[in-house]
Amino acid sequence: MVKSSLKALALSSALVLPMTAVANGDEHGGDIVDIAAGNEAFSTLVAAVTAVGLVDTLQGEGPFTVFAPTDEAFAALPEGTVEGLLEDIPALTAILTYHVVPGAIMSGDLSEGCTEVETVNGASATVCAAETVTIDGATVVQADIEATNGVIHVIDAVILPE
Repeated sequence: MVKSSLKALALSSALVLPMTAVANGDEHGGDIVDIAAGNEAFSTLVAAVTAVGLVDTLQGEGPFTVFAPTDEAFAALPEGTVEGLLEDIPALTAILTYHVVPGAIMSGDLSEGCTEVETVNGASATVCAAETVTIDGATVVQADIEATNGVIHVIDAVILPE
């Protein structure tokens, strides 16, 4: 399970993550936003974070754990969803902040089974660890990308708060 020593951070933040940062050997290449912005696979995420004004928050001290969906994950949403969300800033903010957990949770902090984690938007998400790690059904496809202010885990789907 996730270690219970995580502190609840009172902030409105969002998510962001990179895959090629590790592949390129640039693991500690900056904060969460820097890493995401430096990876073409996160252009939709970066655009969304920028649209809702969360860049400064995600460049803050943290630490944050971000479950970052790729452009492919956003593209898998029903047609017109992303465009509609970019016009509905409160809804987009709720979704983005649902992808962020206060504290830095590394894959080694998990034990087998499922547990609830509180996201920055105040809703709980379910993280399960077994042969793979999932959050609300989205699979972590790359874990433990360290940033100067937290950690990014790349996921294969956009997760939505209830």
